[in-house]
Amino acid sequence: MTVSVLPRTTPPATRAVGVVCGVAGLLVLAAVSASIGVADVDREIFLTSRLPRTLALVLAGAALAVCGLLLQLLVRNRFVEPSTVGTTEAAGLGLLVVTLVAPGAPLMAKMGTAALFALAGTWLFLRVVRMMPVQETILVPLVGLMLGGVVGALTTFLAFHNDLLQTLNSWMTGDFSGILRGRYELLWVAALLVAVAFVAADRFTVAGMGETFSTNVGLDHRKVMAMGLGIISVVSAVVVVTVGMIPFIGLVVPNVVSTMVGDNARRGLPWVAILGSGLVLACDIVGRLVRHPYEIPVGTVMGVLGAAFFLVLLLRRTARDA
Repeated sequence: MTVSVLPRTTPPATRAVGVVCGVAGLLVLAAVSASIGVADVDREIFLTSRLPRTLALVLAGAALAVCGLLLQLLVRNRFVEPSTVGTTEAAGLGLLVVTLVAPGAPLMAKMGTAALFALAGTWLFLRVVRMMPVQETILVPLVGLMLGGVVGALTTFLAFHNDLLQTLNSWMTGDFSGILRGRYELLWVAALLVAVAFVAADRFTVAGMGETFSTNVGLDHRKVMAMGLGIISVVSAVVVVTVGMIPFIGLVVPNVVSTMVGDNARRGLPWVAILGSGLVLACDIVGRLVRHPYEIPVGTVMGVLGAAFFLVLLLRRTARDA
Protein backbone atom coordinates (compact mmCIF):
# COMPACT_ATOMS: atom_id res chain seq x y z
CA MET A 1 0.00 0.00 0.00
CA THR A 2 1.60 3.25 -1.11
CA VAL A 3 0.91 6.52 0.63
CA SER A 4 -0.22 9.42 -1.48
CA VAL A 5 -1.25 12.89 -0.46
CA LEU A 6 -3.61 15.56 -1.68
CA PRO A 7 -1.93 17.76 -4.29
CA ARG A 8 -0.41 20.89 -2.82
CA THR A 9 -2.24 22.98 -5.39
CA THR A 10 -5.53 22.35 -3.52
CA PRO A 11 -6.00 25.42 -1.30
CA PRO A 12 -6.91 24.85 2.36
CA ALA A 13 -9.94 27.11 1.88
CA THR A 14 -11.25 24.78 -0.82
CA ARG A 15 -10.87 21.77 1.46
CA ALA A 16 -12.64 23.64 4.26
CA VAL A 17 -15.55 24.48 1.95
CA GLY A 18 -15.76 20.82 0.95
CA VAL A 19 -15.92 19.71 4.58
CA VAL A 20 -18.64 22.29 5.33
CA CYS A 21 -20.68 21.00 2.38
CA GLY A 22 -20.16 17.44 3.62
CA VAL A 23 -21.40 18.39 7.10
CA ALA A 24 -24.43 20.09 5.54
CA GLY A 25 -25.25 16.93 3.60
CA LEU A 26 -24.81 14.89 6.76
CA LEU A 27 -27.28 17.13 8.60
CA VAL A 28 -29.82 16.63 5.81
CA LEU A 29 -29.49 12.84 6.07
CA ALA A 30 -29.78 13.07 9.86
CA ALA A 31 -32.97 15.13 9.57
CA VAL A 32 -34.48 12.64 7.11
CA SER A 33 -33.57 9.70 9.35
CA ALA A 34 -35.04 11.39 12.42
CA SER A 35 -38.30 12.12 10.58
CA ILE A 36 -38.99 8.49 9.61
CA GLY A 37 -41.12 6.41 11.93
CA VAL A 38 -44.52 4.94 12.61
CA ALA A 39 -45.56 7.18 15.49
CA ASP A 40 -46.21 10.91 15.17
CA VAL A 41 -43.30 12.92 16.48
CA ASP A 42 -43.75 14.95 19.63
CA ARG A 43 -41.15 16.41 21.95
CA GLU A 44 -40.97 13.33 24.20
CA ILE A 45 -40.62 10.83 21.34
CA PHE A 46 -38.02 13.00 19.65
CA LEU A 47 -35.85 13.35 22.76
CA THR A 48 -36.32 9.76 23.94
CA SER A 49 -36.04 7.84 20.67
CA ARG A 50 -35.47 9.75 17.44
CA LEU A 51 -32.59 12.00 18.56
CA PRO A 52 -30.65 9.27 20.44
CA ARG A 53 -31.02 6.93 17.46
CA THR A 54 -29.75 9.55 15.02
CA LEU A 55 -26.79 10.41 17.25
CA ALA A 56 -25.97 6.71 17.59
CA LEU A 57 -25.99 6.30 13.80
CA VAL A 58 -23.66 9.27 13.35
CA LEU A 59 -21.24 8.25 16.11
CA ALA A 60 -21.07 4.57 15.14
CA GLY A 61 -20.58 5.32 11.44
CA ALA A 62 -17.82 7.87 12.03
CA ALA A 63 -15.98 5.70 14.56
CA LEU A 64 -16.03 2.51 12.47
CA ALA A 65 -14.92 4.35 9.34
CA VAL A 66 -11.99 5.94 11.18
CA CYS A 67 -11.02 2.53 12.60
CA GLY A 68 -10.96 1.17 9.07
CA LEU A 69 -8.62 3.94 7.95
CA LEU A 70 -6.28 3.38 10.91
CA LEU A 71 -6.16 -0.37 10.34
CA GLN A 72 -5.44 0.06 6.63
CA LEU A 73 -2.57 2.42 7.42
CA LEU A 74 -1.07 0.20 10.12
CA VAL A 75 -1.38 -3.03 8.13
CA ARG A 76 -0.59 -1.24 4.84
CA ASN A 77 -3.43 -2.99 3.05
CA ARG A 78 -6.58 -1.42 1.57
CA PHE A 79 -8.65 -4.59 1.95
CA VAL A 80 -8.71 -4.79 5.75
CA GLU A 81 -11.08 -3.39 8.36
CA PRO A 82 -12.27 -4.63 11.78
CA SER A 83 -14.87 -7.01 10.31
CA THR A 84 -12.38 -8.60 7.86
CA VAL A 85 -9.57 -9.34 10.33
CA GLY A 86 -11.57 -10.94 13.15
CA THR A 87 -11.65 -7.89 15.46
CA THR A 88 -15.44 -7.62 15.73
CA GLU A 89 -15.86 -11.40 15.97
CA ALA A 90 -13.36 -11.45 18.85
CA ALA A 91 -15.27 -8.63 20.54
CA GLY A 92 -18.45 -10.69 20.24
CA LEU A 93 -16.67 -13.68 21.80
CA GLY A 94 -15.52 -11.51 24.69
CA LEU A 95 -19.04 -10.21 25.23
CA LEU A 96 -20.37 -13.77 25.27
CA VAL A 97 -17.70 -14.94 27.72
CA VAL A 98 -18.40 -12.16 30.21
CA THR A 99 -22.13 -12.85 29.88
CA LEU A 100 -21.54 -16.50 30.76
CA VAL A 101 -19.07 -15.88 33.58
CA ALA A 102 -20.62 -12.75 35.12
CA PRO A 103 -24.10 -12.12 33.67
CA GLY A 104 -24.71 -9.30 36.12
CA ALA A 105 -21.53 -7.41 35.24
CA PRO A 106 -21.93 -3.66 34.60
CA LEU A 107 -21.87 -2.35 31.04
CA MET A 108 -18.36 -0.91 31.37
CA ALA A 109 -17.03 -4.31 32.48
CA LYS A 110 -18.63 -5.96 29.44
CA MET A 111 -17.15 -3.32 27.17
CA GLY A 112 -13.71 -3.71 28.73
CA THR A 113 -13.77 -7.48 28.31
CA ALA A 114 -14.95 -7.19 24.71
CA ALA A 115 -12.17 -4.66 24.03
CA LEU A 116 -9.51 -7.00 25.46
CA PHE A 117 -10.77 -9.87 23.30
CA ALA A 118 -10.88 -7.56 20.26
CA LEU A 119 -7.27 -6.50 20.92
CA ALA A 120 -6.22 -10.13 21.26
CA GLY A 121 -8.00 -11.04 18.02
CA THR A 122 -6.35 -8.20 16.13
CA TRP A 123 -2.94 -9.07 17.57
CA LEU A 124 -3.41 -12.70 16.53
CA PHE A 125 -4.25 -11.58 12.99
CA LEU A 126 -1.08 -9.49 12.80
CA ARG A 127 1.02 -12.37 14.09
CA VAL A 128 -0.43 -14.74 11.49
CA VAL A 129 0.15 -12.21 8.72
CA ARG A 130 3.78 -11.68 9.76
CA MET A 131 4.41 -15.43 9.65
CA MET A 132 3.10 -15.68 6.08
CA PRO A 133 6.00 -16.24 3.63
CA VAL A 134 4.31 -14.00 1.03
CA GLN A 135 2.04 -11.16 2.12
CA GLU A 136 -0.01 -10.89 -1.06
CA THR A 137 -2.40 -7.93 -0.95
CA ILE A 138 -5.50 -10.04 -1.58
CA LEU A 139 -4.35 -12.94 0.61
CA VAL A 140 -4.09 -10.83 3.79
CA PRO A 141 -7.83 -10.01 4.15
CA LEU A 142 -8.73 -13.59 3.18
CA VAL A 143 -6.63 -14.81 6.09
CA GLY A 144 -8.46 -12.33 8.30
CA LEU A 145 -11.85 -13.55 7.08
CA MET A 146 -10.87 -17.16 7.79
CA LEU A 147 -9.62 -16.20 11.26
CA GLY A 148 -12.86 -14.33 11.91
CA GLY A 149 -14.80 -17.37 10.72
CA VAL A 150 -13.00 -19.61 13.22
CA VAL A 151 -13.66 -17.17 16.08
CA GLY A 152 -17.28 -16.79 14.97
CA ALA A 153 -17.74 -20.56 14.86
CA LEU A 154 -16.36 -20.90 18.40
CA THR A 155 -18.68 -18.13 19.59
CA THR A 156 -21.69 -19.78 17.97
CA PHE A 157 -20.76 -23.15 19.53
CA LEU A 158 -20.59 -21.63 23.02
CA ALA A 159 -23.83 -19.72 22.50
CA PHE A 160 -25.63 -22.84 21.25
CA HIS A 161 -24.59 -24.94 24.23
CA ASN A 162 -25.66 -22.20 26.65
CA ASP A 163 -28.96 -21.34 24.94
CA LEU A 164 -27.77 -17.86 23.97
CA LEU A 165 -28.03 -18.02 20.18
CA GLN A 166 -30.76 -15.39 20.02
CA THR A 167 -28.73 -13.05 22.22
CA LEU A 168 -25.64 -13.64 20.07
CA ASN A 169 -27.59 -12.85 16.89
CA SER A 170 -28.65 -9.53 18.38
CA TRP A 171 -24.99 -8.67 19.03
CA MET A 172 -23.86 -9.67 15.56
CA THR A 173 -26.54 -7.69 13.69
CA GLY A 174 -26.14 -3.92 13.60
CA ASP A 175 -29.62 -2.88 14.68
CA PHE A 176 -30.51 0.60 15.93
CA SER A 177 -34.22 -0.07 16.50
CA GLY A 178 -33.70 -0.56 20.24
CA ILE A 179 -31.71 2.63 20.77
CA LEU A 180 -33.30 4.94 23.33
CA ARG A 181 -32.04 7.68 25.60
CA GLY A 182 -29.75 6.06 28.16
CA ARG A 183 -28.78 3.17 25.87
CA TYR A 184 -26.40 4.78 23.40
CA GLU A 185 -24.21 7.09 25.49
CA LEU A 186 -21.33 4.62 25.49
CA LEU A 187 -20.76 5.61 21.86
CA TRP A 188 -19.41 8.96 23.05
CA VAL A 189 -16.34 6.98 24.18
CA ALA A 190 -15.86 6.06 20.53
CA ALA A 191 -16.20 9.73 19.57
CA LEU A 192 -13.48 10.63 22.08
CA LEU A 193 -11.16 8.02 20.57
CA VAL A 194 -11.83 9.42 17.09
CA ALA A 195 -10.66 12.79 18.41
CA VAL A 196 -7.51 11.13 19.76
CA ALA A 197 -6.92 9.58 16.34
CA PHE A 198 -7.20 12.99 14.72
CA VAL A 199 -4.65 14.48 17.13
CA ALA A 200 -2.22 11.66 16.33
CA ALA A 201 -3.09 11.59 12.61
CA ASP A 202 0.40 12.54 11.41
CA ARG A 203 1.93 9.69 13.40
CA PHE A 204 -0.42 7.19 11.77
CA THR A 205 0.43 8.57 8.34
CA VAL A 206 4.15 8.05 8.97
CA ALA A 207 3.54 4.59 10.46
CA GLY A 208 1.69 3.70 7.27
CA MET A 209 4.94 4.13 5.35
CA GLY A 210 6.50 1.17 7.13
CA GLU A 211 8.52 0.41 10.25
CA THR A 212 11.88 1.18 8.64
CA PHE A 213 10.82 4.63 7.44
CA SER A 214 9.16 5.41 10.78
CA THR A 215 12.29 4.51 12.70
CA ASN A 216 14.49 6.56 10.38
CA VAL A 217 12.44 9.71 11.04
CA GLY A 218 12.50 9.14 14.81
CA LEU A 219 8.99 7.72 15.33
CA ASP A 220 8.44 4.87 17.79
CA HIS A 221 6.58 2.54 15.44
CA ARG A 222 5.58 0.08 18.18
CA LYS A 223 3.94 2.77 20.30
CA VAL A 224 1.98 4.07 17.35
CA MET A 225 0.89 0.53 16.49
CA ALA A 226 -0.18 -0.03 20.09
CA MET A 227 -2.14 3.23 20.12
CA GLY A 228 -3.86 2.42 16.85
CA LEU A 229 -4.75 -1.13 17.86
CA GLY A 230 -6.06 0.13 21.19
CA ILE A 231 -8.35 2.64 19.48
CA ILE A 232 -9.58 0.03 17.00
CA SER A 233 -10.25 -2.54 19.71
CA VAL A 234 -12.12 -0.24 22.09
CA VAL A 235 -14.24 1.30 19.32
CA SER A 236 -15.13 -2.14 17.95
CA ALA A 237 -16.12 -3.30 21.44
CA VAL A 238 -18.22 -0.19 22.09
CA VAL A 239 -20.12 -0.56 18.83
CA VAL A 240 -20.73 -4.30 19.31
CA VAL A 241 -21.93 -3.79 22.90
CA THR A 242 -24.22 -0.90 21.93
CA VAL A 243 -25.71 -1.75 18.53
CA GLY A 244 -24.03 -4.93 17.25
CA MET A 245 -21.72 -5.54 14.32
CA ILE A 246 -21.86 -3.30 11.23
CA PRO A 247 -19.61 -4.79 8.54
CA PHE A 248 -17.59 -3.13 5.79
CA ILE A 249 -17.97 0.52 6.89
CA GLY A 250 -14.23 0.67 7.53
CA LEU A 251 -13.54 -0.90 4.15
CA VAL A 252 -15.80 1.15 1.88
CA VAL A 253 -15.35 4.67 3.25
CA PRO A 254 -11.50 4.89 3.51
CA ASN A 255 -11.12 3.51 -0.01
CA VAL A 256 -13.53 6.11 -1.37
CA VAL A 257 -11.83 8.92 0.54
CA SER A 258 -8.34 7.82 -0.54
CA THR A 259 -9.32 8.38 -4.17
CA MET A 260 -10.16 12.00 -3.29
CA VAL A 261 -7.49 13.11 -0.81
CA GLY A 262 -4.90 10.32 -0.77
CA ASP A 263 -3.69 8.46 2.33
CA ASN A 264 -2.68 11.42 4.47
CA ALA A 265 -4.62 10.67 7.67
CA ARG A 266 -4.98 14.29 8.81
CA ARG A 267 -6.55 15.35 5.52
CA GLY A 268 -8.60 12.21 5.16
CA LEU A 269 -9.97 11.76 8.70
CA PRO A 270 -12.64 14.52 8.52
CA TRP A 271 -13.95 13.11 5.25
CA VAL A 272 -13.80 9.55 6.55
CA ALA A 273 -15.84 10.50 9.63
CA ILE A 274 -18.39 12.47 7.58
CA LEU A 275 -18.85 9.83 4.89
CA GLY A 276 -18.92 7.04 7.46
CA SER A 277 -21.76 8.72 9.33
CA GLY A 278 -23.54 9.56 6.08
CA LEU A 279 -23.31 5.99 4.79
CA VAL A 280 -24.75 4.53 7.99
CA LEU A 281 -27.55 7.12 7.95
CA ALA A 282 -28.31 6.28 4.31
CA CYS A 283 -28.42 2.54 5.11
CA ASP A 284 -30.74 3.29 8.02
CA ILE A 285 -33.08 5.28 5.76
CA VAL A 286 -33.11 2.50 3.16
CA GLY A 287 -33.72 -0.16 5.81
CA ARG A 288 -36.66 1.74 7.25
CA LEU A 289 -38.33 2.56 3.93
CA VAL A 290 -37.99 -0.71 1.96
CA ARG A 291 -40.52 -2.57 4.14
CA HIS A 292 -42.13 0.30 6.01
CA PRO A 293 -43.47 0.13 8.73
CA TYR A 294 -41.10 -2.83 9.31
CA GLU A 295 -37.37 -2.38 9.46
CA ILE A 296 -34.30 -4.05 7.95
CA PRO A 297 -31.26 -3.77 10.27
CA VAL A 298 -28.52 -1.38 9.21
CA GLY A 299 -25.97 -4.19 9.46
CA THR A 300 -27.90 -6.23 6.87
CA VAL A 301 -28.13 -3.36 4.39
CA MET A 302 -24.48 -2.44 4.86
CA GLY A 303 -23.47 -6.10 4.56
CA VAL A 304 -25.01 -6.31 1.08
CA LEU A 305 -23.50 -3.01 -0.11
CA GLY A 306 -20.12 -3.66 1.50
CA ALA A 307 -19.81 -7.18 0.10
CA ALA A 308 -20.50 -5.86 -3.40
CA PHE A 309 -17.90 -3.10 -2.93
CA PHE A 310 -15.36 -5.61 -1.60
CA LEU A 311 -15.91 -7.77 -4.69
CA VAL A 312 -15.40 -4.74 -6.96
CA LEU A 313 -12.10 -3.94 -5.20
CA LEU A 314 -10.91 -7.52 -5.64
CA LEU A 315 -11.83 -7.56 -9.32
CA ARG A 316 -10.11 -4.23 -9.94
CA ARG A 317 -6.97 -5.47 -8.19
CA THR A 318 -7.03 -8.68 -10.24
CA ALA A 319 -7.45 -6.71 -13.48
CA ARG A 320 -4.46 -4.48 -12.63
CA ASP A 321 -2.27 -7.48 -11.83
CA ALA A 322 -3.26 -9.32 -15.01
